[in-house]
Amino acid sequence: MSTIIHFANTVFQPIIDLGAAPMMMIVLTLIALIFKVKFSKALEGGIKLAIALTAIGAVIGVLTSSFQDALTAFVRSTGINLSATDVGWAPLATITWGSPYTLYFLLIMVIVNIIMLVMKKTNTLDVDIFDIWHLAFVGLFSIYCGANLLIATLLVIFIGVLKIINSDLMKPTFNDLLNAPESNPMTTTHMNYMMNPVIMVFDKIFDKLFPWLDKYDFDAAKLNKKIGFWGSKFAIGIYLGIFIGLLSGQGPKEIFTLSFTAAFCLELFSLIGSWFIAAVEPLSQGITNFANGKLKGRKLNVGLDWPFIAGRAEVWAAANVLAPIMLLEALVLPGNKLLPLGGIIAMGVTPALLVVTRGKVIRMIIIGALELPIFLWAGTLSAPFVTATAKAVGAFPKGISQNALISHTTMEGPIEKFLGYLVGNASQGDIKFILYALGALALYLLIFIWYAFQMKKRNAEYAAKAAK
Repeated sequence: MSTIIHFANTVFQPIIDLGAAPMMMIVLTLIALIFKVKFSKALEGGIKLAIALTAIGAVIGVLTSSFQDALTAFVRSTGINLSATDVGWAPLATITWGSPYTLYFLLIMVIVNIIMLVMKKTNTLDVDIFDIWHLAFVGLFSIYCGANLLIATLLVIFIGVLKIINSDLMKPTFNDLLNAPESNPMTTTHMNYMMNPVIMVFDKIFDKLFPWLDKYDFDAAKLNKKIGFWGSKFAIGIYLGIFIGLLSGQGPKEIFTLSFTAAFCLELFSLIGSWFIAAVEPLSQGITNFANGKLKGRKLNVGLDWPFIAGRAEVWAAANVLAPIMLLEALVLPGNKLLPLGGIIAMGVTPALLVVTRGKVIRMIIIGALELPIFLWAGTLSAPFVTATAKAVGAFPKGISQNALISHTTMEGPIEKFLGYLVGNASQGDIKFILYALGALALYLLIFIWYAFQMKKRNAEYAAKAAK
């Protein structure tokens, strides 16, 4: 096993060290060349993807840091202080990539993806290797809780296979949401979409008990046409900035700055989202040509990071409403130790809500509010592990007391964090945890199977509609 870990580090570490954007530029360019795309076009797509990733990361950084300052002021003004600091996703990614086991898990999932493609168990080629850290986090957490490497690897493969299957299930819905042609290869294996099965349960409850709520729903894009600027992403950002500014007791100058910052960030997200589509166009054509020539017309999908769907206004409309809801829930939720700061813009929550509800904003907000406690509890549960790992790899954030716990409020894959905790503790031989772990894994799989059946029904409807 140590030989495999060493090999994985040798192969991937030089690329990983470059950072997410250069790494994805290299990966996308190489994959396009494999599919016989002209070098200049392949490189152009890779560069565009790197630019889009850099831009989206910069905008998210500006947005989250602005709200973090406001919410820190809220803590000072009210005296309410929870014991774990929400540092956002970026420090956690750095912490996870600091472990050599993350590269090992990456190698394992590359092999699993290839096997699934060869066996025709998936049509998705996962190129978003940077975000393997979400899955690796689960494996590392299970090891922290007592699992050996073999058990942690089996858990990672179990979740990873379902993640890849999910990317195929979501593909027609992405086409619908993006108004993209069938030839569009974009999908995603991102961990935040593994909340889809749970969201689907709530969505079906809405279908049965509260369908009348849909008549009050609004489409952010249609709302823009009806009321102009006041329903735009600019305006939504201003509303949020005013609310958070007032909540934190800031003055007019700070409130204006926060509002305008939120407004321009939300507008830029829409623009940057379109860059992802342009970035994969060369690869899309190469895959189409390859599939027609070598695979007798078989279509392959490309698993990217989630922000290619960031242009949908519903993602941000729901996130903006959920931000104050999450803040209030964090203050009263039993067992929670996290105050939303770095994760206040709930990007680990809203993309999955968009896919399952297909942009029904009222459902997104209500279901999101119901599932936010899962994220808060998962962040609280994993805080000791995150803190210990950060110190072990030398990635503990500066400016935070060394005695403090750190974590993230809206980290993707909260249910998987609980699975890691249960499997790790079950590995110690405690019969109670063994029963809990087996029950949780069985329920997790059964709900996913049910969800897959529902998505296949939806996809059949898409196909029937396209055939008309």
